[in-house]
Amino acid sequence: MKPIQIGVVMGSSSDWETMQHAVQILEQFGISHEARVVSAHRMPDDMFAYAEAAAGRGLKAIIAGAGGAAHLPGMIAAKTTVPVLGVPVASRHLQGVDSLHSIVQMPKGIPVATFAIGTAGAANAALFAVALLASENPALRQRLEAFRAEQTEVARNMALPPAA
Repeated sequence: MKPIQIGVVMGSSSDWETMQHAVQILEQFGISHEARVVSAHRMPDDMFAYAEAAAGRGLKAIIAGAGGAAHLPGMIAAKTTVPVLGVPVASRHLQGVDSLHSIVQMPKGIPVATFAIGTAGAANAALFAVALLASENPALRQRLEAFRAEQTEVARNMALPPAA
């Protein structure tokens, strides 16, 4: 069994609707990962234990999604040197803007790379994690380059509506 390289964590199971898009990208690239709920508010001791053990377990990055107050990415980043990739999950009331603001306002010394709100952010966080791993893995880099070229080709070939 391959060691887990990327952790995908979220504040509650309701965040899975967004965070599953990160997992799908990781699976597409064959990246070993885990997905867990480690709420900063409901289970802070578990969250701290997860963050503190991350480097020792060999994690190369943690994709942390959180909605509302969105403390999870910053709290994890405060307890590990493993790169944390923050994904703001859309909230019911403010459509994720509150989550985005909470994640990007980390104090100096607590870095969290922050991505777009919602599913695009989750997918891009996973692609960023793939890029981190690809920097030391030529075969993975080639697969990422092929993926990006395929995306470009799809965009080039998109049918546009007829001009009026």
